[in-house]
Amino acid sequence: GSTTVGPVAKAFAEYYMEKNPGVNITVSESGSGNGAKSLVNAACDVATMSRPMKNSEKKAAQDAGVLPIETIVAMDGIAIAVHKSNPVADLSIAQLRDIFTGKIRRWSELGGPDEPIVAISRETNSGTYECFETLVMNKEKMGEKVEYVGSNGAIRQRVMSTPGAIGYVGLAFTEGVKTVTVGGVEASHDTVLDKSYAIARPLYMYTNGRPKPGAPLAGFMLLSATADGKRIIEDTGFIPLP
Repeated sequence: GSTTVGPVAKAFAEYYMEKNPGVNITVSESGSGNGAKSLVNAACDVATMSRPMKNSEKKAAQDAGVLPIETIVAMDGIAIAVHKSNPVADLSIAQLRDIFTGKIRRWSELGGPDEPIVAISRETNSGTYECFETLVMNKEKMGEKVEYVGSNGAIRQRVMSTPGAIGYVGLAFTEGVKTVTVGGVEASHDTVLDKSYAIARPLYMYTNGRPKPGAPLAGFMLLSATADGKRIIEDTGFIPLP
């Protein structure tokens, strides 16, 4: 599923396989929507998602005899990323919305250089896209010139290589870019947990029913609540639940 949750899932998989040599875990990343579809189609044991399952997905699961059980594994802030050379340091939610609808087209309108803004978004099957759409866009449509890419890493690479670019990424994907504050608040562990940072969300793993106690899947799903699991979550740049 989710490319946002991917680093946590991969780190959990490596840890769990090291502790349990007879277990093999494969992690595939293609967006939250595909995680939900894979669980419904019995193509995976765990759907990783950076948004909650939609009612339509739950209905499809019910029709297929699948009972999605939700586990919140961590918290994440969606950071606003710009090129390191960009002098703009803070944007409001309204300004972000105007950038991605195309109402604001040049950085000079925001106190920056007289350069065109290159807005980069995740594709629409992404949970990060849907959270940004809800928390920032307020359901307004993105402008025609917005570019769409398939992963957090792709947004980061595009922003790193393009002085006029702006994008949004999970907290674990901010290396090499400059993050701007939103309404004067920095995206950080503390501001996500105390809810002062406006663009934040839980990260999920879904299973079909509750795993059988003692089964490898049960051990894997309990990791986020353990001391080692919380350390792994922090090491990958996300925020363990208190």
